[in-house]
Amino acid sequence: MVIRSLTARVLAVSTVWAVVALVVIGVVISALYRQGSERGFQDLLRAQLYNVINSISVDDKAALSGSPQLGDLRFSQPQTGWYWIVEPIGEFDTPPLLSTSLGTSKLPIASVDEVPFDIRYERFYTTKDPFGNEVEVAETEVVLDIQGHAARFRVAGNRDVLEADIDRFTRNLTIALSIFGLGGLGVNALTILFGLKPLDQVRRSLEKIRAGESERLDGAFPREIQPLANEVNALIDSNRRIVERARMQVGNLAHSLKTPIAVLLNEARVLEVPHGELIRTQADAMQTQVQSYLSRARIAAQRGSVLARTEAQPALERIIRVMRRLNPEKQFSLSIDPPGLVLAMEQQDVEETVGNLLENAARYAQDHVSLTVQPAAEEARGKEPGRQWIVLDIDDDGPGLDPDQIALAMKRGRRLDESKPGTGLGLSIVSEIVGEYQGTIELCKREDGGLRAKLVLPAAA
Repeated sequence: MVIRSLTARVLAVSTVWAVVALVVIGVVISALYRQGSERGFQDLLRAQLYNVINSISVDDKAALSGSPQLGDLRFSQPQTGWYWIVEPIGEFDTPPLLSTSLGTSKLPIASVDEVPFDIRYERFYTTKDPFGNEVEVAETEVVLDIQGHAARFRVAGNRDVLEADIDRFTRNLTIALSIFGLGGLGVNALTILFGLKPLDQVRRSLEKIRAGESERLDGAFPREIQPLANEVNALIDSNRRIVERARMQVGNLAHSLKTPIAVLLNEARVLEVPHGELIRTQADAMQTQVQSYLSRARIAAQRGSVLARTEAQPALERIIRVMRRLNPEKQFSLSIDPPGLVLAMEQQDVEETVGNLLENAARYAQDHVSLTVQPAAEEARGKEPGRQWIVLDIDDDGPGLDPDQIALAMKRGRRLDESKPGTGLGLSIVSEIVGEYQGTIELCKREDGGLRAKLVLPAAA
């Protein structure tokens, strides 16, 4: 899955990193605390071991004697897992001394081969006492007198105390890191949202431009984004100047050609019928073609501009009203669903395109012409990825056209019915305008009779 939101990407990456970092930190701190706690536990056992050593001696009868007072009741309570043991070694033959907590039981010991003594002649190992407790044993051997009597001293402590302390620390650490992590993630999210807020402001400004509510990126932006806003505003201004320049040149050219063509038309009226009619027809064709190419130049100048927007409903309702006045004997209907559709075209181009098709439909319709407007289906939207399209269907109840006639009608200057007025350039002009906007036009015969002209035109965001 690809995350398309920049804010979501930053939040996702920072959240994953924070969670991983907190987990690693928690594991490391727990491991370090365990190591420190085990060293402290061994230091405690070592201290108790030397207290026992200092409390034991050899009496006049060559026997072990002494009663260690370690200041911990657990050494006198049975089965607690806290024991001290003093055993004679070598030729020293005397009964061992045991703590009250061990009673007459024996504590399993590890062999010296498995756990050797260190340089201090001490060793630590873990074993199970007769009562099922896991105990840590500290052991050493000491010579007690000048006669060479030696004894092995062992002190055992219950590891449940150590594990309980480690578990308690781990639990508190988890709670603390969880609270810190949630708070950190919240602060991090607020920081990211605040830091990326200017980009959201840019997005909203662009949406206003696309909606025709604004013509520039307005607002105070940070230093990192201000150059982008300046460049976008400069691009919009440049595009506007290009469009205005193209329109001005189109107007100048149209004005310069208007008078010569009008002169030709006036002169044609006073000439004899065959020659005058020929000149008039050709002058009309010239005027239509000039207007067609001027329209193409104007469309090419502003094509793709975010400022080219026409609301479908008011523009088409205006055209329908004109058609009703020009053809009072015909019925015209308009259906737009949903009503708020917006075409990414200049209003003049919309009126010329739809007007030409409605005029043709009214010319051949018997009683009724309908115009239906709706968003394009998914297959039409695939014409250009990321763009929306609008379908306009213009239906009439006339005789319709066969496929061969449709192909002939789309050719420039061809007229299927010479008895009807016109130059045969209407469909060609419509096709050129639609093509400049990357749209399509299609003529097809309806099943119930009549002709359908289907336009696919770009929709504004």
